[in-house]
Amino acid sequence: MDETIADAVGKHITLYNEAFGAAIHRDQLVGFGIRGAIPEEHHAAAEAMVHSGAFFADLDVIPESQAVIHDLQAKFEVFITSSAMEVPSSFAAKFTWLERHFPFIPSSHIVFCGDKSILAADYLIDDTPRHFKHFRGEGILFSAPHNRSVQGFRRVESWLDVRKMFL
Repeated sequence: MDETIADAVGKHITLYNEAFGAAIHRDQLVGFGIRGAIPEEHHAAAEAMVHSGAFFADLDVIPESQAVIHDLQAKFEVFITSSAMEVPSSFAAKFTWLERHFPFIPSSHIVFCGDKSILAADYLIDDTPRHFKHFRGEGILFSAPHNRSVQGFRRVESWLDVRKMFL
């Protein structure tokens, strides 16, 4: 969900910049997350921003994700997954966000988990390669600043690439 259909990094950057009077940009995060671009003394405060239940309530939608996922549903059984156990306070906000932006995804096709290897699927489109380690299908890496240097997986740069791949 995060960094594939919901722009958590964009919001994290905005909140951090507002809180610390900084000017961090997405291109400064290449190869790592926000922690790698900020002073160590700000790490705890930056992490706390994400653990606020409200953080996930109003994330921007990743461009083209709604249209492509809607179209994918005509051909495939689509599930939205989130490793929400990493931020348990995010459940309600993430579910509400999905209802608002992806109302065509039934609640029975939303999976909040910790370890995505439990998923029995052919494909997993995700920004975090560690989720592919024990996944039995094919992991497809959705490009994000923190995974730019990762190799070894089929990669998509956008939902338009996903459309070309599957539709």
